[in-house]
Amino acid sequence: MPSLKDLRVRIASVKSTQRITSAMKMVAAAKLRRAQDSAEQARPFAERMERMLASVAGSVADGAGAPPLLAGTGKDDTHLIVLVSSDRGLCGGFNTNLARFVRTHTRALIREGKTVKLYCVGRKGFGQLRSEFGENIIEVREDVAKPAPSFPAARDIALELAALYEQGAFDVCTLVYNKFVSVLTQTVTPLQLIPFAIEDSASADDGAAATSEAIYEYEPSEEKILTELLPRNLAVQVYRAILESFASEQASRMTAMDNATRNAGDMIDRLTTNYNRTRQAFITKELIEIISGAEAL
Repeated sequence: MPSLKDLRVRIASVKSTQRITSAMKMVAAAKLRRAQDSAEQARPFAERMERMLASVAGSVADGAGAPPLLAGTGKDDTHLIVLVSSDRGLCGGFNTNLARFVRTHTRALIREGKTVKLYCVGRKGFGQLRSEFGENIIEVREDVAKPAPSFPAARDIALELAALYEQGAFDVCTLVYNKFVSVLTQTVTPLQLIPFAIEDSASADDGAAATSEAIYEYEPSEEKILTELLPRNLAVQVYRAILESFASEQASRMTAMDNATRNAGDMIDRLTTNYNRTRQAFITKELIEIISGAEAL
């Protein structure tokens, strides 16, 4: 049975941990409000840009003048998976769910005979995948969202992806990130970046069918518009994924730290009860010894 001193030290240690988790919960809650606003504000622009590009690309997708980012390489032998995770832990299952999805998807592609390459944004995703897919990882980006997500950082990643595609490093590029739904819910979302997926973009909204029936005349030509806008769309979608991931990370961390604080409180109550019972047992034992000695005299 632990001594009273051991129990006092344990209670003090748990209380110290509880103060830390409570402070981390408050910090995550403060960051979450700004991150959620940023993600929700970027969402309409990114979705409308996808639908607009899908509308323009529908008439030139099969043409000879279609841009490479739209036409693709004509094959899907090599896949690049861009994983957007966090650089810090203590955020519940945020990174674990992402790594599980990427691991399952990568194994399925390998079974089909595909070559898979991984591009990790965030050190935690890299840490969970390197033991099994270390040879497949071609790049690791850290501190992209530090101190907050920025469009220049997302644009740099998009430019690097476009350069790798021009060099023939891959045929299909898929972005995987956590989409913020609510404080308690974050959904792992795959998004095909290269080649641009017309069908997925056109069906992303119920109103897309109505807008696709309209007839537009473009100046300059559709090919020139797509050549200019598709690289920008890459940066916009990467930036959107980073914003969504950052908001999801803060929500997951706030929930995890709230649970940790509650668990610490429960443990303190149990330890305090155990301490009081142990102390009472020691006092009772000392009283019995005193009474026994007095009776012996």
